[in-house]
Amino acid sequence: MNRLDIEWQHIEESGNTCIRCADTGEALQDVIAKLAEECKPCGWDIRFKETRLAMDQIKQSNGILFNGKPIEAILPEAKVAENHCQSCCEFTGNAETFCRTLEVDGIVHEAIPAALIRQATCEVAQCC
Repeated sequence: MNRLDIEWQHIEESGNTCIRCADTGEALQDVIAKLAEECKPCGWDIRFKETRLAMDQIKQSNGILFNGKPIEAILPEAKVAENHCQSCCEFTGNAETFCRTLEVDGIVHEAIPAALIRQATCEVAQCC
């Protein structure tokens, strides 16, 4: 059986995270359970891992890795950038907080949607 580890990296302190990361986390929970069942007959064991980052690692926050490879390296034409994040400003207490974004096909995603997570999984596993 092939194994696909999907790792979500995000800042967290005292059980809290920013809105962007929370939205990505919800999308991951929704799509991974479905993909695990869908890809199992094709010989794939899909597992989810959550890595909580410290506040000084905010540049890495809201990243998703597929067997250690970042989503932006898997999706064609995907680019990582950053923009101002009001939620993180409030969360960190720093008025100038910029967070990771993912641009695909000219659309900037502050939270990574389930459709892109599914697309990346399908690119790696070729099971959907």
